[in-house]
Amino acid sequence: MNSLTEIKQRFGIIGNSPGLERALNKAMQVAGTDISVLVSGESGVGKESIPRIIHSQSHRKHNKYIAVNCGAIPEGTIDSELFGHEKGSFTGATAARKGYFEEADGGTIFLDEVGELPLSTQVRLLRVLETGEFIKVGSSQLLKTDVRIVAATNVELMTAIQKGKFREDLYYRLNTVEIHLPALRERKEDIHLIFRKFAADFADKYHVPPVRLDRDAVEVLSAYYWPGNIRQLRNLSEQLSVVEREKEINGNVLMQYLPDSGRGGVPALYKKDEATASGDFSNEREILYKILFDMRKDIADLKKLTGELMTNEEISEEWKSDNHSLINRIYQEDQGVERSESMMPLRKSSPNIPVYEEDDTTLQSTYDAQHETIEDSPITLQEKELEMIKRALDRNNNKRKDAAKELGISERTLYRKIKQYNL
Repeated sequence: MNSLTEIKQRFGIIGNSPGLERALNKAMQVAGTDISVLVSGESGVGKESIPRIIHSQSHRKHNKYIAVNCGAIPEGTIDSELFGHEKGSFTGATAARKGYFEEADGGTIFLDEVGELPLSTQVRLLRVLETGEFIKVGSSQLLKTDVRIVAATNVELMTAIQKGKFREDLYYRLNTVEIHLPALRERKEDIHLIFRKFAADFADKYHVPPVRLDRDAVEVLSAYYWPGNIRQLRNLSEQLSVVEREKEINGNVLMQYLPDSGRGGVPALYKKDEATASGDFSNEREILYKILFDMRKDIADLKKLTGELMTNEEISEEWKSDNHSLINRIYQEDQGVERSESMMPLRKSSPNIPVYEEDDTTLQSTYDAQHETIEDSPITLQEKELEMIKRALDRNNNKRKDAAKELGISERTLYRKIKQYNL
């Protein structure tokens, strides 16, 4: 049996994410058996690679491999395509025809989009799986076949079973072993690598220099939700290769090619049909909860960073003086320190925070005015965050890399905040 690296090279599979390698290893493990396999995953993740790997590593590799897209065959002819028909069995049947199960005897059949099969065909398929027997359309003769069946689906078959659109017994017969391919957004470390491979391929195809992404564009690429998965990434690479004359692509240019990129890649919840149950959206809700949790953590980290910046010895006294009201407010929230009776700034919190004397009437008046404003209109955490980001960008001439380093956050997080506040 070939190694994982050899399998990747042979079938053009790019990436090293744990989810992808787990699926490939599982495919190689079951290849030597004849058990049926169900490949699951979203549309565009490359499910068609798994049955080819299984066939190539099995004892059937010298026999036929046939891939059938069940969703692309009309319901009226699907039985004929799979099981064959006799002459005159229906209008247009001018000659007898072998079906895929007869043609692939001794080999492997890949049934893509198996969830689209009509119920009558599902009954026939179940019989083939259990006994290896089938009957041609328009015939009464029982035929036998020895095929390995690998099926794939991008729909939730358990939901289809509940709606009466898929047979439960067929599901369990197909799902002896399930191999799940992760979505592209779950393989963030692979996205840029795959893009570069596509860019190189299209550069050769169209005889143009390969497109390259700058750091901002790579961040955009990784943060996007990729509803179309690898298929969408391939199309994006081809568009950029053909349309863009400047081959160094920045984040702003890349965003113009990403649908709904202004939403920051946050997935929308779509109502698939009138009968869609609330349980269908459990995965989307989990993703949204995770995004909200990450945002909450980012705000907490930024608040902590704000306090640390305010005590930094390298920050000028003038800056501290201009922001002493914010300094007091941050430290009172974080440390529970109370104001003095004279409502002066903190007198004991950190040696790096400026201490203002009561006889400094100018600073006292400034502070009282600021405090009165705060009492009338409380400053929110978002306003603090926005102010800190603006100041960091101003001090660094709008260079995001330097501003992010000063704030102590990643450039990707700063990029998201800039879009959030429309800076």
